[in-house]
Order: sequence, then C-alpha cells, then structure tokens
Amino acid sequence: MASVPIPTNLRAHLRAHAGVLLLCGTAAWAQSDPREATPNQAEKRSGVVVTATRTERPSFDLPVSIDRVDADAIRDGQQQVNLSESLVRVPGVVVQNRQNYAQDLQISSRGFGARAQFGVRGVRLYADGVPATAPDGQGQTSNFDLGSAERIEVMRGPFSSLYGNASGGVIQVFTEDGPPGPTLSASAFAGSWGATKLGLKYGGQSGALNYIAGASRFDTDGYRDHSSATRDLANAKFKYQAGEATRVTFVVNAVSSPAQDPQGLSAAQVAQNRRQVDPASLAFNTRKDVSQDQAGAVVEHRLSGSDTVRLAGYGGSRQVEQFLSIPLAAQNAVTSSGGVVDLDRGFYGVDLRWTHSAELAGAPFFFGTGVSHDYQKEARKGFVNNFGNPGALKRDEDDIVWSTDLYAQGDWKFAPRWSASAGVRYSTVHFSSRDFFIVPGNPDDSGDMQFGNTSPTAGIVYSASSSLNFYANIGKGFETPTFAELAYRPGGATGLNFALQASTSTHEELGAKAFLPGGQRLTAAVFRVDTKNEIVVDTSSGGRTTYKNAGRTERRGAEVSFGGKASPSVDFLAVATYLDARYRDAFTSGTPAVAVPVGNYLPAVPRRTVYGEARWTPAGPGMHTALEVFYRDRVYVNDQNSEAAPPYSVVNWRIVFEQRASAWVLSEFLRVDNLFDKAYIGSVIVGDSNGRFYEPAPTRGYTAGATASVRF
Repeated sequence: MASVPIPTNLRAHLRAHAGVLLLCGTAAWAQSDPREATPNQAEKRSGVVVTATRTERPSFDLPVSIDRVDADAIRDGQQQVNLSESLVRVPGVVVQNRQNYAQDLQISSRGFGARAQFGVRGVRLYADGVPATAPDGQGQTSNFDLGSAERIEVMRGPFSSLYGNASGGVIQVFTEDGPPGPTLSASAFAGSWGATKLGLKYGGQSGALNYIAGASRFDTDGYRDHSSATRDLANAKFKYQAGEATRVTFVVNAVSSPAQDPQGLSAAQVAQNRRQVDPASLAFNTRKDVSQDQAGAVVEHRLSGSDTVRLAGYGGSRQVEQFLSIPLAAQNAVTSSGGVVDLDRGFYGVDLRWTHSAELAGAPFFFGTGVSHDYQKEARKGFVNNFGNPGALKRDEDDIVWSTDLYAQGDWKFAPRWSASAGVRYSTVHFSSRDFFIVPGNPDDSGDMQFGNTSPTAGIVYSASSSLNFYANIGKGFETPTFAELAYRPGGATGLNFALQASTSTHEELGAKAFLPGGQRLTAAVFRVDTKNEIVVDTSSGGRTTYKNAGRTERRGAEVSFGGKASPSVDFLAVATYLDARYRDAFTSGTPAVAVPVGNYLPAVPRRTVYGEARWTPAGPGMHTALEVFYRDRVYVNDQNSEAAPPYSVVNWRIVFEQRASAWVLSEFLRVDNLFDKAYIGSVIVGDSNGRFYEPAPTRGYTAGATASVRF
C-alpha cells in the first residue's frame, strides 16, 4: 500500500506525543478482538453525531474529537439549569459556573474563550441548528433548555472551524422528539440558597406530526449577597413529515431572566467574607435584565436516493438592560458611555445546503456544500447609572454585523482500512456602526470594518480493527474581534478600532478511539494550536476598555476519556485534560502598561482538569447512587500572571429512585454538591481593572427533586 505523506510539523508533533497514543492504542488492541464487534455494533456503541459532518455519522468513524452527552447524563440527578452540570464530562472543555446569572457561563474549548469577560466567545453555540452565537462571535447559553434536551454534542479541534468565525469549538444542544404517545411530565426541585425550579413538558405523535413543548421557572436567592435571579424559559419543537421525501421542523424558544450582579471580589475581600459583594455593587444596584424570543424552521427534501437539499432559517429579538458599577466621575466624562447598557437587538439567518452520496473510484463518497448568511442589528444606548437609576443619555448608536459564508465538506473511504475527510469555509464578517450621540468633545464614532478568511481542514482515519481507530487532522481557524472589542480606540480617538486584526490559528491533532471487550470506551488525543494576533486588553479605565493584538500563543495538550461498565452493577467515567497554553511573544497590557514576558500562561486556562464518576445500581433500575470527583488546576487572572485562583478538588454525591406503574413513571433524587464543604474559587474575571478577579463558588449545598410522567 502506498504511504500517506505527513506534513513536517505534524510529523514532529507525532514524534513528541506518540507515546500517549501508543500506550492507549496498545492497551485497547491487546484487549480487543476484531471479531467481537461488528461495524454496526460499534456504530451503536459510539453514538451518532451530526456536528462534525452535518449528517448523521458514528463519532467512532470520524477524524475529530467529538463527544455526545445524552439525556440520561443531562438529567440524572441534576438541576438541569446550566451546561456546567453536563459538560464536566467532556475533555478539553472548561465550563466555569460563575454563580452569577447576570453574566453567562464562562466556557472555553482548548483555551479558546477563556478570557471572555461577558457572554461566551471563541466557541460556537447552537440550539437545534439555530445559532446562539452572533456573527461577531459573541454568544450566550441562557436559552438552552436542558429539561427537554435529547443530547449535547461538543466538538473540539480544527473541524470546528468549518462553522466559521470564533470556532475554537462547537457546542450544539438538540431538543428531543416527542414520545410515540401523548405524555405529560412535571418536575420540581428545591435546594440551598433559595433555589427552586418548576417544569412542565408535553409531547407526543399525531399522524405525521411529532411535537414536544416545555416551560420552566428557575429562582434563586444566590449563594452570595446581591445575587438573586429568575429565569423563565419556554421551548418547543414540531416535526412534520410532509410526504416520503420531505420533512419540516419548526422550533420556537423564549427566555426572560432578570438577575442581580454580585460582580467579583478581590483576594482580600474573599478572605474576609466570601459571600459579600463590593460596596459599589450595592451603591449602583448592579443587575441585568434579558428577554429573548426566537424561532427557526428547517425544510429537508430528498431529491433522489443520493441527493438531499436542506433550507434553514431563523429570526428573533433580544433586549438587554444592564447596570454597571462605574464611578460617577468616570461616567460623566464626555467620552464615557455611562453605566447603563440598553440593547435592542434583532437577528436572522438562512442556510442552504446540498448533500450528495455516491461512489468515487469504487469507494463510498459523501460531499456537501452550502451557503449561510447571518445578520444582526442592534440599537445600543448608554445612560448614566445614577445609583441604580438611569440618568442622562451617554451613547446612542446602531451597530450592524453580518457574515456570509461558503462551505464545502467531503468524506471518502478510499481503502478498506482508510478514510479521509476534508472541508473548507470562506467567511466574510462585516461591521458597521452609526453614531447618533455627537456632542462637543465626543465626535462622530461611526465606522465600518470587514474581515475575510479561508479556513481549510483535513483529517484521516486508519481502522486497525472494528474496535480501534487512529486518526489525524490539521486545519486553520480565525476569530474576529467582537463589537464590544472594536468599540473604542486607544487614547480616546473616535471610531472603531481599525488597528485590531482577527486572530488566526493552526490546529494539529492525533487521536485514537477504541471499544474494549468489557463494554468500555477509550478515547485519547494530543494536539497543538498556534495562534497569531491573539486579542488581549490594551487599556481599561473609567468603564472604557480597548483591545489590541498581542502576537503569538501556543497551546499544547492531551485529552483522555475512559468509561463503561466495571461490573454488572457499577459503571464509571474518567476524563482528564492537560493544556499548556502560553504566550510566545512579549507585549504590554493594562493601565499603566505592564510587560507580559514570553512564556506567561494564558489567563483562566487550567493546566490540568480531571473528572471521575462511579455509579452503583445495586438492585436493578429502581435505584442508583453515584460519586462525582472534580479537580481543576490553578488559573491565572491576568496576562501578567501576578495573581491566581488556587487549585481545588470537590466531591459531589447523588442518589436517584425510580418507580414504574402502568402509564406512570416517577423519579426522585437527592444530591449534595461540595460534599466536604470546600472553600474555593469557581471562576475568575480576567483582567478586571479594579482587581476584583474572583467569584467564589458555593460551599456544601443540597438539592432534592422529583419528576412525574404519565402516558395517555
């Protein structure tokens, strides 16, 4: 057989890390028998995913790092409020629950997105195919309904770039289909610090129409002072089979979430009282109120046995009012935007795709190509925060960002043991700002900017047996600045920050996937990511933050996941990530400017994270109990690495009961989080100009809940 050429840099990476994969692969091969599992059995055990290729494929056969978290894991003794509950099971991904519902989760994938100060950036988010990430790369997760989620797919590595701007990783939440017969479910839980959640869900099948709809309300007083929140969420999906060749899916989602904002604490404040808030948060009544409604539709039509077209569209609106704690003197400065942010956003998008299945040189071949367009227009106003009340107008502008992307992707099983995947995406991202607040000393800040990028990626799979695959991939990605990062220029100059460039990255990865005879699954990957023009804070003063490109960074890491049955009554999961993320170029940052030397670590990126879970089912499916153990290494809070949140480990425990009788299913759970009452920092605010970097996590907490379902 002809040899396959390996790029020089990937060959060096293979030599550097081959031991990890060789160890994992040898262990799997030594225990596995190719006759033990047929390809169909392997496909069933691996789980089908769509994120990697946009069509249903077994993850075992793909040259990508992708994990699927199913409904059982999402809902097994969990509150079903935040992605942090479920994604702890996925290597390479860090989800820091701020315990602050005025700010979104802090999500990073292989270090991308770790420095986000608000919302989620660097990771693309989707709910039933509808983007939860704006064209500029800023996203949010508040509309994800975990109570009706069928699965969550999480992809890391170069193939993520086929989703366009800011694709350091991709997270997709998929709503479940309705059950065969009409079924009504009600759920409730109550927990520490005034946390409660009530939910109702109804679904079924009526002729060609499948439907599911749910609604919930979550309330909490918050672990810290001034951190109460409410979240009302509704989600529905309707799927109609309009003939043998056509299927229509309609999704609708709405969320409303007022929340107080406790903001961060300094190290001294944490040591004094970890549940307190800074006096400025109370003086200015920091808070955030979010309301969002959106709908989407997908039409899939099979043209022939080998050709399918898919047309998707979505639209919606989002309103945000946020009160910040900026000193009045700074707010009253002529160039300040004030301390109240008022956003009224409208957005829509379309995606048209054609897929073709055939044979190429006598081997199975799949090809897909498409075009997408996403548009967002935001009316942004700023007011003085007059100690919790809106004051004088300080900002008035319309911000528009749109992206148009062309993409293509193919898979070819060119030999009995070999298959290849490749794709490319060309993206155009355009920013436009029209300033209507023009006064003496604050001139017209209008401006336009545009970024373009081509992101190719390729991967190859070698099937050593029906139970063991090795793979390699390589690709490029990019990340534009967000509108918030473009908003200001250094030195008080007006207009968008035209000097700010998009960050680009090159990804390389080697991996192995194996099924073992005892029913366990093992995955392992080593990777390297080199970036240019990393976007970092330049100056921050008086509520006005500017950004710049810092040069090069390097991320080297490894991920391992091992899980399955240890015995007929015990199953387990062990997940570990090592990530060494550092700056390769020196630069200065902050006010006053401070040098950041070569070799400093990227902030908010832990070098090591480990998760382990053991679940025991002693007497059939009616009861099970589990222990969860989580470790996270220290994380630096700024580019200078002058302070850090220390490492920590926590243990959680849960027990679940279930009863079935005729058409009824009842379940109850009790969980204890932070079983040993550990005091630790749950998340950090990168580069906070006031030095309030730390968001303490709750001490020991209890939750009890129940669900009842009846089939009519």
